[in-house]
Amino acid sequence: MVDSKIPEPGPAKLKRNAGPDEWLEAAKDCKYLSEQHMKQLCEIVKEYMMEESNIQPVSTPVTVCGDIHGQFYDLLELFRVSGGMPDGSEVEPPKTQSAVITSDDIEPPSTISDPKLRKKLKNTSAPEDGSEDSSESQRNRSSSSGSRDVELKRNFVFLGDYVDRGYFSLETLTLLLCLKAKYPDRVTLVRGNHESRQITQVYGFYEECFQKYGNASVWKACCQVFDFMTLGAIIDGRVLCVHGGLSPEIRTLDQVRVVARAQEIPHEGAFCDLVWSDPDDVETWAVSPRGAGWLFGDKVADEFCHVNDLTLIARAHQLVNEGYKYHFANQNVVTVWSAPNYCYRCGNLASVCEIGDDLRPTFKLFSAVSDDQRHVPVSRPGRSEYFL
Repeated sequence: MVDSKIPEPGPAKLKRNAGPDEWLEAAKDCKYLSEQHMKQLCEIVKEYMMEESNIQPVSTPVTVCGDIHGQFYDLLELFRVSGGMPDGSEVEPPKTQSAVITSDDIEPPSTISDPKLRKKLKNTSAPEDGSEDSSESQRNRSSSSGSRDVELKRNFVFLGDYVDRGYFSLETLTLLLCLKAKYPDRVTLVRGNHESRQITQVYGFYEECFQKYGNASVWKACCQVFDFMTLGAIIDGRVLCVHGGLSPEIRTLDQVRVVARAQEIPHEGAFCDLVWSDPDDVETWAVSPRGAGWLFGDKVADEFCHVNDLTLIARAHQLVNEGYKYHFANQNVVTVWSAPNYCYRCGNLASVCEIGDDLRPTFKLFSAVSDDQRHVPVSRPGRSEYFL
């Protein structure tokens, strides 16, 4: 039984003259906008994105978020764990048990050996109010968040893959676009490989739009927004954020800045590589099993960071069971994954990466919300083959 307080999905019932404020409130409640309003929203966001650089500058403090993949109710949990949405609306405590981890606390999470910490991170249910764990968790959130004034100025960078595979791709994208329309300087939406006409026709977003609108016009409008999404972000000039990884055709950030991005993602070349490549245990470059992009090794990452004076490359694109993962001996590449229990079956944790003015990453780990905290579309009651 779903908690009665949980927003129920469905079409928004707004007046024809409703605008961004009303759209945002509807989107928070998992409502999808009318065709007219959605097209208006896409036009507004597109205008803002046209003004952005291929590598958009972002100032600290920043919350960096990985793949979302249409998991709307887990996106709400992401905002709760992060201290709230950019609009400063009332912050609810997380529904799941969260943990705050800095780079000094433990070894990278793929090698967590402390059984107590492992048990804590795997606990998917929130502690009861008043418990010791609950108090400790609240202290962690308070101490890591800083003052409320600082939090209200926090910027968000999303690393792409907002749609496909999850139940609510349309509602997820709508919420993020509403936040972008209302707070264009506080929300940066990086393009992922799923922000593509070809990919969304295979993995669910096209089908979902057609089911909800009866035609493909909203899907087409969203794809036009995808074309103008930035290819990356750079935090205080030192931390590069991209969806996938590096390219053998790119040695400097200036080379990324001149890529023609207002198009469908090409099948090869620098643009393709930025959204498809992965770090791996190779010396320099290797062919990617994905069929697009490359595998790049530690020497490539070291040289790229040295040439461009970077301390870190934050990227997404790969499922990480522990929520985040550092790569290479110098730990200059990190994967951030923000879709917990991916496809409602993988059982993985998720994370967001918070970066302050000292540029030291702090990771907030969280689990998927429980079944009583989410709705499931009537047409998709099970964990169907659709997600495989």
